[in-house]
Amino acid sequence: MEVPKFLSIFMLIAYLWVISNNNGVEASHKIYPEFQSLAAVKVKQLHRTAFHFQPPKHWINGPMYYKGVYHLFYQYNPKGAVWGNIVWAHSVSKDLINWEALEPALYPSKPFDINGCWSGSATVLPGNKPIILYTGIDYKKRQVQNYAVPANPSDPYLHKWIKPDNNPVVFPGPDVNASAFRDPTTAWWGNDGHWRMLVGSRRKHRGIAYLYRSRDFMKWTKAKHPIHSLANTGMWECPDFYPVSISGKNGLDTSFAGGNEKYIFKVSLDLTRYDYYTIGTYNRDKDRYVPDKDSVDGWSGLRYDYGNFYASKTFFDSRKNRRILWGWANESDSTFDDMAKGWAGVQTIPREVWLDGSGKQLLQWPIEELETLRGKNVHISNQELKKGHHVEVKGVTAAQADVEVTFKLPSLDKAEKFDPSWKNLDAEHLCGKIGSKVQGGVGPFGLLTLASKNLEEFTPVFFRIFKDGHKHLVLMCSDASSSTLKTEGLYKPSFAGFVNVDLSDKKLSLRSLIDHSVVESFGAGGKTCITSRVYPTLAVFDDAHMYAFNNGTETVTVEKLNAWSMKKPAKMNS
Repeated sequence: MEVPKFLSIFMLIAYLWVISNNNGVEASHKIYPEFQSLAAVKVKQLHRTAFHFQPPKHWINGPMYYKGVYHLFYQYNPKGAVWGNIVWAHSVSKDLINWEALEPALYPSKPFDINGCWSGSATVLPGNKPIILYTGIDYKKRQVQNYAVPANPSDPYLHKWIKPDNNPVVFPGPDVNASAFRDPTTAWWGNDGHWRMLVGSRRKHRGIAYLYRSRDFMKWTKAKHPIHSLANTGMWECPDFYPVSISGKNGLDTSFAGGNEKYIFKVSLDLTRYDYYTIGTYNRDKDRYVPDKDSVDGWSGLRYDYGNFYASKTFFDSRKNRRILWGWANESDSTFDDMAKGWAGVQTIPREVWLDGSGKQLLQWPIEELETLRGKNVHISNQELKKGHHVEVKGVTAAQADVEVTFKLPSLDKAEKFDPSWKNLDAEHLCGKIGSKVQGGVGPFGLLTLASKNLEEFTPVFFRIFKDGHKHLVLMCSDASSSTLKTEGLYKPSFAGFVNVDLSDKKLSLRSLIDHSVVESFGAGGKTCITSRVYPTLAVFDDAHMYAFNNGTETVTVEKLNAWSMKKPAKMNS
């Protein structure tokens, strides 16, 4: 069937973590009422990012393309640097790099959302009319689904939004947990003339994505069966459901139904605070999603990002025919640190996503517009790294950089045997057990980012290769454990994931985006991605350094390395 001429699009309000208790619903992160309206006297620049999206000050947590303008709506506390006083802030951009802040789009004001306006999505209806579906916390503290429309749809900036009084349009119903019923997805159009959308939920310990149908977007009926569910996964937050092309990088509109696509089903698991996805088939006749047999469902499945990354959503960018992923990289310091610096929370760099040629995973890569911020370039080629060696990448601003490197491995013969006792360890625990300082055979090798001159502080992003029977395993780590001399109030995990890569050419590539307190890394062309939040005390501003290193007995060659100093966008929510 031909894709409808009206375009389904997506808007993300980055999500608030919530749980139920005897009194209804409250945020699952710690709440500090006494600090919620404590305004920042001064915004500290130490650790503040330069080219990642963030507001001028205070707390954030969160895209839509309409009439030539990208829109980012996000949950924001205009009064303080901790969670509270949440409004739907609104920023606009022509290039996803430079952003202008507008007035908030939504704030709690009516009985159906008086206790909170939480995340949601948008769809453009026939006649080019955008409509938002969002979760409201009503006067009974139930989670209900509401809608909002722009006051002037002809305004490409969508300055003002209206919440009609016939809300809510979806109630939880007697068989649905009213304290765990949130995050409506982008709607898609079916062959039968119905719109469909999903709402995340749980029943006891079973994660659920309920499916709703509507002809007019006002009256919604719950399907007899959820589109998908899974035992022992807890609350499914921020579900996302979209098609991807079986071949090529081009993105597909959410309503696409051409027969040459697979489907991605993604959830943010409240129990683990990570985003997981599967690849599968959507049966349109039965409205059921079935993961592929080799696509693991649940905690041990694929993740968008194996680091500090949560509450993500994608949207179809019709301007460049691509699907773009946004995610939230929350702080890893303490609430008191956030108050002291006057801000908290950033968005990761928007990523283009498409299906890998194997059909078994997604690939992710920073949007091409980011390259407009590249400044001075440094190039290294054919640099040997023997055991214990590190070579500094000089000439760029190491605290604010974009670096791409390809490592050449002369041989895999020295790869360590994968210890059978590690089978029960996930990648993160394995990285913590044998980090960058532990000598190996082939690896660890990679980059030391945000490093102090004498390496008292550094955040290593690296690979280590194992031999497991007749195959090789590649472990990728982004280890914050040595990132700072500060010892209190920080979360410093050894984030890691395995990389499903063909090593027949004996090469591995790595790209890292380094932005003061953020290190976003993409292994093997975007097969495995890891985001870390770090807070160095010595390796800051001009005192930060970057090195290529090897701590394996096998010599590794930097075949080519390009690093760029990164400029600030001309406008970032000013």
